[in-house]
Amino acid sequence: MGEARSAPGRVGVMAESVPSVLESDAKGEIADIYADIRKVLGTSVVNLIWRNLATMPGALEWTWSTVRPLYLGDAPLHAEAVRQTIALPDWPGFSTDTLAAAGVDEAERALIRDVLDSYQYTNALALVVLSALLAHYEPRPADSVTAADTAPKPSGAKIPELPPMDALDPEVAALVGELNCFGEDTEPQLIASMYRHLAYWPAYLALVRTMLSPLQRQGRLNALTVSTRALGYAHGAVLASQLKPATPPDTLKGALASCRLFVEHPIARMTGLCALIRRATPE
Repeated sequence: MGEARSAPGRVGVMAESVPSVLESDAKGEIADIYADIRKVLGTSVVNLIWRNLATMPGALEWTWSTVRPLYLGDAPLHAEAVRQTIALPDWPGFSTDTLAAAGVDEAERALIRDVLDSYQYTNALALVVLSALLAHYEPRPADSVTAADTAPKPSGAKIPELPPMDALDPEVAALVGELNCFGEDTEPQLIASMYRHLAYWPAYLALVRTMLSPLQRQGRLNALTVSTRALGYAHGAVLASQLKPATPPDTLKGALASCRLFVEHPIARMTGLCALIRRATPE
């Protein structure tokens, strides 16, 4: 899997762009909620938004209990509608020969697809669910949208452990940082976990950078983020009426600010970019 293959075994402190409670450090109720998040979402990792909320007293517990019914209800249908209607640029992808020449073989392509599929599934869900929470407390006009008729189930594939930034080779960490700015207008310090996961395959990540660079220069990735934000909020506004929040914690303001930051920036950005990168990656 390239030079970064050994990253999970190297000693280092997980570098996060916001405060978080790592899965390995979670105890008690936080650990129980993390386990439930993995179970409900059908994934092997807990995304940074939840780990960030865990640093605010009562915020993780309240937010998860509030939105959990959406995950078990209509949210998957709205997330699938986002995936189906997102306005992706028409752009060529990678051939299997190109990936093979870069040292990415068939087995590694399968692992890469597992990573991309995991993020494509959870990002669209988080986009509509957390947009619903924001729409409940901060309503504003939204476009009219409808849910999809059916929705896929999570793949259930276990993806590699998220490597610490300080365990990556400097040039790979720099590449992750550069990619993280693509499609971002104001919050590039929030490092998308997906690129860190793909850092196991530096050659693939370099090809992704080559593919995306012209789109970034043309402003098309920023436009993709903006349109995805609006799409996510529109679907969230439909779901908002289904929420029945309990009495919020004293940290409500901070919890909503965190949700807003993630939804409008890394989640909206990576919902679009992950879909674009996944489409470019052959089976």
